[in-house]
Amino acid sequence: MDLNLLREHIKNYIKKIEEDHEKYFQDMTERKERKLFYQSWTKERILRMSEEDLYNYLAKLWAMLIWGNKQYVVDKLLQEHGLDIVRKELAQVVWGDARVMERWDRFRSNIKGMGPAMMSEILCHVHPKTCMLWNRRAYVGLNYLGIKGLPKYNYQMTGQKYRELSNLVQKIADELKKHGIEDPDLLSVDYFIWDELQVEDNLSQIHKKLDYHDKKADIESAEKDTSEFIHNEIRDKLADIGEWLGFSSKIEIKVSEGSKVDAIWEATIGNMGRVIYVFEVQTKGSIDSLIINLLKSLNNPAVQGIVAVTDTGQIETIRKHAAGVAGLSDKLKYWDYKEVLQVHEALESVNEAINSLGLVPQSF
Repeated sequence: MDLNLLREHIKNYIKKIEEDHEKYFQDMTERKERKLFYQSWTKERILRMSEEDLYNYLAKLWAMLIWGNKQYVVDKLLQEHGLDIVRKELAQVVWGDARVMERWDRFRSNIKGMGPAMMSEILCHVHPKTCMLWNRRAYVGLNYLGIKGLPKYNYQMTGQKYRELSNLVQKIADELKKHGIEDPDLLSVDYFIWDELQVEDNLSQIHKKLDYHDKKADIESAEKDTSEFIHNEIRDKLADIGEWLGFSSKIEIKVSEGSKVDAIWEATIGNMGRVIYVFEVQTKGSIDSLIINLLKSLNNPAVQGIVAVTDTGQIETIRKHAAGVAGLSDKLKYWDYKEVLQVHEALESVNEAINSLGLVPQSF
């Protein structure tokens, strides 16, 4: 971490506070209110959550700003897991006795639909002295300070990495305190990162095209657990992209007898019926099984498009396998998983900006 650069920005931050103390006071008040709200949800209270309580608990998160329809996120969680499991796992990750890195990995393994941004925001509000808030803005700010090895994608944010970054962000809090900021915690650092480290040139870096070496990343060779995280992240983000584009999106859906696919985008066209686009994510496993699954999905007349999502190397392998399959080779499309993640990131930024305008009243 470039401490000289950090200290330069801290001095500038303090100058801004002196020039606009009212804004700083409002930020402090907001921080206090957010911490009090989430800390009021004890383990016992979380375990008694109703579906409405869960909505109110999650809808308040900054990470939910990307969703105009926050109910979609809650409904997806409940459909995937059921209320009892969501309450149990949420209580464990927030208030469990194990170390935060272990609680983090357990939650990531057991719950689909809540990524590092939502998880870390809750943890940071409840445990602001030890848990950082991780999101796209944190990546931008810490990258600007020269911190290496930052997780660009959700599957890279393991419990160990989260602990390491929380410890590192504590050093920024220590520097804020040395420069006169009263009792800064890791939520204070998040406000500092947001206000001071979102440099325009650096913000543009997160949407840069991947370089050649990054495009050659091979997910087939990833470790089993990592491969599963990649698969689930891509699958979930495909569903998000479809939802943002106006489709009805679902994951792990049976589209025909013997054919269950990772994600679908579905639209109803007037009184003419449904149109379905099918996506299968390939990380590890049999390519022949993927091809058979996609071929079976075409038995559903509503399926108008099928897409294999994987890395560059496996795309060519799948293309060769599909070449001799009648009825498949001319219909199968291919999408590099890195591009899926980039598209999601860009749409996330757009939706966050639009929803922050408050053009559509929220039910929360």
